[in-house]
Amino acid sequence: MVKRFAILLLLMSAAMETFAQNSGTKQIYKLIKDTYETKADSMTRAFIQTFMIRTKGIFNVKYNYYQNNIYWQQAHAIDVVIYNYERINGIGTSNRASTYLNYIKLWYKNKGNNYSGAPAATVSAPDTIKGYKMFENPYTDDMCWITLTLLHIGEATDNNAYSIVARKVFDNYIITRASEDATSGGLSLPWNNSAGSGPNACTQSPATLIAGKLYQKFGDAKYLDYAKKLYKYAAKHIVKSDGRVEEPPLTYTQGTFAEACRILYHITDEKSSVKNKYRTLAYTYLNYTFGIDANGNPNDRCNSGNNILRHEGTNADQSLFKAVFIPYAVNFVLDEQMLQSYDQPYRKTIYEYILKNTKVMWQNLDLSRFPNRVFCNYDWCSPYTGADSEASMGAMCSGSSLMENTARMCRTIVNRYELGTLLTTAKKFAVNPDYAEEDAFVAFETAKQVAAEIMANPSDYSILEFHQAKENLEATYQAVQDFETIIEKVQMSESSAHDGIYDLSGRKLSREKQGSAKANLPRGIYVIGGRKVMIK
Repeated sequence: MVKRFAILLLLMSAAMETFAQNSGTKQIYKLIKDTYETKADSMTRAFIQTFMIRTKGIFNVKYNYYQNNIYWQQAHAIDVVIYNYERINGIGTSNRASTYLNYIKLWYKNKGNNYSGAPAATVSAPDTIKGYKMFENPYTDDMCWITLTLLHIGEATDNNAYSIVARKVFDNYIITRASEDATSGGLSLPWNNSAGSGPNACTQSPATLIAGKLYQKFGDAKYLDYAKKLYKYAAKHIVKSDGRVEEPPLTYTQGTFAEACRILYHITDEKSSVKNKYRTLAYTYLNYTFGIDANGNPNDRCNSGNNILRHEGTNADQSLFKAVFIPYAVNFVLDEQMLQSYDQPYRKTIYEYILKNTKVMWQNLDLSRFPNRVFCNYDWCSPYTGADSEASMGAMCSGSSLMENTARMCRTIVNRYELGTLLTTAKKFAVNPDYAEEDAFVAFETAKQVAAEIMANPSDYSILEFHQAKENLEATYQAVQDFETIIEKVQMSESSAHDGIYDLSGRKLSREKQGSAKANLPRGIYVIGGRKVMIK
């Protein structure tokens, strides 16, 4: 297994380094299916079996221990399930996708275990008028994390209602707590609704990210303004110049600030130098987390000294921090605009760190009681050896998020390469102008355009998009090749070649060579006088 894993790392590193469309992707894909995707499926299943209350779609804080006020943690726990759903939905025939979608709907119906006393909905689909009240909470950061998950559900299910709910939570309960800051010109967002509660990294960064994603989704300029001002306050008063977001630096605030910068790069209306600053900052704060500060010096503030994310604590909050960080690190790797030139190999660097962590975590996971009792340790460098009753949902969530997002990362890379290879080949196929209006060729041209658009502008969750575009392009490409082959196979004897009109199956439609028979033919391609003729 170790040798096989080493081969996989070598192949995937080569693929990322060269960005080549090559035949080796099929071999890479097979290895991924046998490792990351299979392991991710197993780990997510074990996470659900071990910690989820499956009749409600919410999670226990410890093994077999329910705690009422575990709320923000529920966002990142269900995110693991959502990532698995996105990866398998629409690809193959799996009942698991519908099962996991039901868990997601139950999570929503039970308001993510919100303990603030807001009334629960009576249906699993969002109520766009009243449903948003389900998620009001005294803690601003709790609402931010939940709102990000609502946006994720909307993206995963292609159900705009969840995004509308997220928008209402932000508009009515989050941004209304913000106040102008005279020194930065930005917006400060308090940690909770108590008098004197100050802003911090776990409110500013996720709120910036929400505002940016709402701008991407709805196009309302006020969200871009909110995102820029929330960022301004954090940049002035919270983040440090050496790559720390706060003191002490923690993986979840590092990752969320980096993701906010990545989104700002895509949405900002500022000059290119500012855009590029956002991109550089996204890399800097991710790279710091894995062990290199802004000055290029090694550090072990967020890791155990070998690029492996560290043990951050055993309580319900601390053990979950890495589950927040990992998806954002993967988003950076998959973002084609986050630089991949050889003098600035940003994405490749983060990619290699993620794979290294995945390998270490998996090697130290005890699966002897799979799937009903699987516990991930707080420290990925060693197995969990404590009592079952003390096993942490947060720690297992962090490990499951790592494996699930590694599978997402590698699957997306391979799908992109395979689609790109096919598109390159398809573009070389010369379409005879005489046939350009035939349905098969119109569909082929459309499939090429869709594939090119997805390649040029992939979303953060592109697995299904790449897969569907590839299947559609494969089918339409085969259809036009078959069309050409049918035409070439139409054979007539020398004596009859110029006698009559034939369809492409070789059936004679008329004994006349031209004349009124040709004029009355429906639109299509025929063999007339021994030559292919298009009737328009």
